[in-house]
Amino acid sequence: MRGVTGRLMLLDTASLYFRAYFGVPDSVRAPDGTPVNAVRGLLDFIDRLVKDHRPDLLVACMDADWRPQWRVELIPSYKAHRVAEEHAAGPDEEEVPDTLSPQVPVIEAVLDAVGIARVGVAGYEADDVIGTFTARATGPVDIVTGDRDLYQLVDDARGVRVLYPLKGVGTLQHTDEAVLREKYGVDGSGYADLALLRGDPSDGLPGVPGIGEKTAAKLLAQFGDLAGIMAAVEDRGSKLTPTQRRRLDEARPYLAVAPKVVRVADDVPLPEVSTALPRTPRDPAALEALAARWGLGGSLERLLTTLAI
Repeated sequence: MRGVTGRLMLLDTASLYFRAYFGVPDSVRAPDGTPVNAVRGLLDFIDRLVKDHRPDLLVACMDADWRPQWRVELIPSYKAHRVAEEHAAGPDEEEVPDTLSPQVPVIEAVLDAVGIARVGVAGYEADDVIGTFTARATGPVDIVTGDRDLYQLVDDARGVRVLYPLKGVGTLQHTDEAVLREKYGVDGSGYADLALLRGDPSDGLPGVPGIGEKTAAKLLAQFGDLAGIMAAVEDRGSKLTPTQRRRLDEARPYLAVAPKVVRVADDVPLPEVSTALPRTPRDPAALEALAARWGLGGSLERLLTTLAI
């Protein structure tokens, strides 16, 4: 995958269709009565994002593996509470609402027929796909996600920001380094260290017992990064309190592996895809059939009109 020039918008697709699913009533249904609230809600989200931000390039990033084995081997509790069914031969099955699961293949088919690049890579999460596209971009990047883990990619110098939905996608927090410093006391490069120190129950990351967000931010301000903090543990003359020193020392096994788990990959083997914003549908016949079968109506029509502008 060569460098990407122009304003690139990267969608954390699962994050957005989960929000659509819970934000759009399940009374929004196909002609046969099947709920399509996540499908239509996501199309409305993309329409609004393109209309408001006019990216040159657009990629719907997917979770080919929402709980990669290489992360689980390092921290077995990683996302363990979300596992609905374990599979020895492939990715574990994530616990997803019954009426959302059947909508995901429809979302994928519609995105493909519209011509929006859809990229998932075996063994990696969407976050890793986003991290790799961001690393290879040569122009500004807008990452649209409801997952704060991706704050670690914010980089003012490179024009990388996170558009974090506060209400739908009509109200977005434009997350740059100033926002991160105000809210968390760190910049983008420090956010991963903050996250692994404080932990994250929603991802099954234990963190360092007794070190919450504020303490983690103070330690990072004082010692620079995780390596600096651990050097301070070794230095008996450092200004760590005895309790902080003991807790960090006891957490060494976790802190040795947590960075690889928490930090998004930036070296995913991306496929060659056209990321250009499509002006016309890639497969009009397939799209027409999908629109009729699933009753996509105004949601799809509005998106196609916006893309054609």
